Amino acid sequence: MIRDDLVRRVFTCSALLTMLCLTVPAWAQAPKSQEQVNRELGSLAWHRGPTEGRIGSLATIKVPEGQAFLDAPNTRRFLELNGNPPRDNHYTLVAEDLSWFAVFFFEDTGYVRDDEKLDPDALLKSLQKADGPGNAERKRLGMSPLYTDGWHVPPHYDLSTRRLEWGLRLRGDSGPPLVNYSIRLLSRRGVMHVIVVSNPESLNHDIGVFKTSLSSYSFLPGERYSEFRSGDRVAEYGLGALVLGGAAAVAVKSGAGKGLLKMLIYGGMAAGGGVLAFFRKLVRRD
Repeated sequence: MIRDDLVRRVFTCSALLTMLCLTVPAWAQAPKSQEQVNRELGSLAWHRGPTEGRIGSLATIKVPEGQAFLDAPNTRRFLELNGNPPRDNHYTLVAEDLSWFAVFFFEDTGYVRDDEKLDPDALLKSLQKADGPGNAERKRLGMSPLYTDGWHVPPHYDLSTRRLEWGLRLRGDSGPPLVNYSIRLLSRRGVMHVIVVSNPESLNHDIGVFKTSLSSYSFLPGERYSEFRSGDRVAEYGLGALVLGGAAAVAVKSGAGKGLLKMLIYGGMAAGGGVLAFFRKLVRRD
């Protein structure tokens, strides 16, 4: 019998950046029974590698053997089942044993100029300053507080891949520290968000495995950063604001969106081998 707390710990998605609803959403209601969660996870339409995953009408990624892909409707249910807000137009790449998974979603920001020099120290101070109002909102929703400790990997930008990355160390009032690892892929019309979820102890290894798969990611023709044309919409912010939350951070800073706060949904990923062995069956070929 698999304990409910272990199921939740394995499937709680770390650090999904969301916009808060004004009322307590459906995902905050009482959790399903273990049997219901197991049954529904097993019924998701897992696209097992080798195959190609289509991320809406914007991009594709090759899914190698040993990994699986969930389209938007199934990712919505996957997020809901593991205790996170269900979101439309999100996509998931997952290791076959669920030792890690990554969630993709696109933000139609317009073209983000990438000529800004990043200041990791200043960005960290801004994130830590946001802990207060962010935790007040988490408390309102009955969630535990979350504090920003420092960089696991300072924010850095790769000009050749148009990829912005950073890893943030987080802690709660109890439990082990957590790492939120985020990637932003710039395109002609906006930004593809990628959030990687892993056990902190194996994060560096899992990030390496994931990046191997990410090397096959490609925006479709017409959507690539290099295809920017005069007259295209340009974002009102640069790379630094992406680290702080993108459009939401700009709206709050300007006073135009005081009711909009970003929230970090997080959870530990530690679990025994028996639990992981069970979940391997969910995505294994018949």
